[in-house]
Parts: sequence; structure tokens; C-alpha cells
Amino acid sequence: MTKWFTVIVIVWAVFNYFVPQASLWGKAYTGYMLGIVLFGMGLTLTLDDFKRILTQPLMVIVGTVAHFVIMPLIAVLLCWIFRLDGPLAVGVILVGCCPSGTSSNVMSYLSRGDVALDVSIGILSTLCAPFMIPLLMQWLASQYVAVPVQSLFLNAVKVVLFPIALGVVCHMIFGKKIEKVTVALPIVSQVAILLIIGVVVAANGPKLFVASSLMAIPVVILHNLSGYALGFGFSKLMYKVYPKGFRYAQQKAITFEVGMQDSALGATLALTSFASNPIAAVPSTFFSVWHNISGSILSSWWRNHDDKHEIHWDSDNGEKGSAKGSNAIHAFDADKAKAAEK
Repeated sequence: MTKWFTVIVIVWAVFNYFVPQASLWGKAYTGYMLGIVLFGMGLTLTLDDFKRILTQPLMVIVGTVAHFVIMPLIAVLLCWIFRLDGPLAVGVILVGCCPSGTSSNVMSYLSRGDVALDVSIGILSTLCAPFMIPLLMQWLASQYVAVPVQSLFLNAVKVVLFPIALGVVCHMIFGKKIEKVTVALPIVSQVAILLIIGVVVAANGPKLFVASSLMAIPVVILHNLSGYALGFGFSKLMYKVYPKGFRYAQQKAITFEVGMQDSALGATLALTSFASNPIAAVPSTFFSVWHNISGSILSSWWRNHDDKHEIHWDSDNGEKGSAKGSNAIHAFDADKAKAAEK
């Protein structure tokens, strides 16, 4: 299902466009669906994951700040360039204000990036989301519609912090017994995300493919690609400032952390806090499909590029030939496989 997830999303979206009754029932339950996803995330976390944030605070904090600065500002700029207005503009800015999604962890791994840093930034940005999203939305989106700051905060706390905290507590109580459950978490998360996407498509129906809504597609694509470019450029700049911390593997992680969003959270908050304008959830749905495509392409290109130019996965700044005469590439895969088993 993971391999064909993007195709499944497209097929499922088309089905719900023609048969909206299949998912309309779930509109009132999108918060619970996302809660299941984030509860699963909490189940996979240990205290070591939080300790890792403290052991490399500079990179994690800088990466998180970059995420919450770059993506919201790009969203506002694109809304101005494409003259988006009303709920659609709000939806673009909302997805820009969301934390990074778990998909970035996968893409970072596939590109041989620093997965530990990726996970740490993802955890911190997700924990900050209930506070950052209302603050940024009030600052950046209030020119389009009245922003329900309190509703955004309470909904974000309900669907983000509570499920993650409950998952962490369950992991602490049940320990290794949780491992029997975590093997099923990826498919559970994907099903929940599919249900949320189905609700968004079903709720918008005829509005989805009118000219104003379709304008969100190029905006979403540019938003995501600009995030990658600026995330990578920012990490390259930070390498000059602090070369020990922002090396090649860390640059890849920050690139994906900045460019990829938790679009499921964006869609859920749009449906709950902007319920009278469900079209605000459309940009998050488009983003969900697109960033999985672009992330897969970028991670595959990066991996092939490193192999072709014999770049060591743990090189300082991606120097060509740094892996020559070593088994660095295979060592990376072997080390990550051992880490996954642990």
C-alpha cells in the first residue's frame, strides 16, 4: 500500500468525487481520524527521541524555526502572486503553517539523510503546532477571513497534543509489547489519511474543479518545490556558519523537513475550524498528493546522484568522490537496517 499510496489517493479521490456519499458521513470525525494517526506516532516515540532534541538543540531548533518561517511566508507570497482570495487563500496559508509530516522521515531515509534529525525536527514542530498555527494564521490570514484563533488552538491541542501524549504514555507503560501493534501503524495511518481526503473531496464536490479551485494546484506545486529549494539553500548557508552540525546528511533532512507538510492536519483543521468554508481544505488535499510524488522523485534523484558521483552519505558538504574506495553507501543501508531492527 505504501508503494502505491499516491495512486490509491488519486483513485480514492476520483471515486469520492462521483460518489460523495461514501465519505460525507466522516466529516464530523476527521479530528478522530487524525488523532489515530498521531496516537500511532506517539506509540513509536520513546524518551530517547525527546532526549535527542536536547543533545542537538541548535540544529533541531534552527530546522524548526526555518520550517515555520519559510513555508508560511512562501504561502502568503504565492497567494499574492496568483491573486488568491477568501477560503482558498486561507487553505494555502493554513497548510503552510502546519508542521512537517511523517512522510518527510521516509524521504529523508530514502535519500540517505539524517533521519534522527528529521524525526527530532518533526517532533518539535508538531508539538509547537497548536501554538504556532493560530499565531501565524492570525498574523498572515486574517486579511482574507476572520480567523477563529481559539478554535484553531483547541482543535490543534485535541488532535495533536493529546493523542501524541497518550501514545507516549502507552509506550512507557507497555514497553516492548507495543511493538506487536506498531507494525500495523503505517497502514492504519494511511487508511485514516485516505478517509480525511475522501471527506474533503466529498464535501467540496462541484466546487473542486472550478477555475478558482484548480488555481490551487500550481500554487501547491510551487509552494512545495520552493520549500525544498529554500530549505536546502538555508541548510547550505548554515553549513558555512556551523559546518560540524549542518553537513550533507543534515542538509537533506532539513530540505525535506522544510518542504513537506502535515497536510492531513491542515485538512482536518480546515474542516473543523473553517467548517462553513470546506473549500479551505482543498489545498491540503492537493498538497497531500503532490508532496508524496515530489518527495519520492527528489529522494530517488538524490540517491542516484550520490551513487553516480561517489558521494559519501556522511560527507561534509556533498564532495564528489568522497565515497571512493569505501563501502560507505552499503554501510549506510546496513547501519539503518540495524537501527530499524532495534
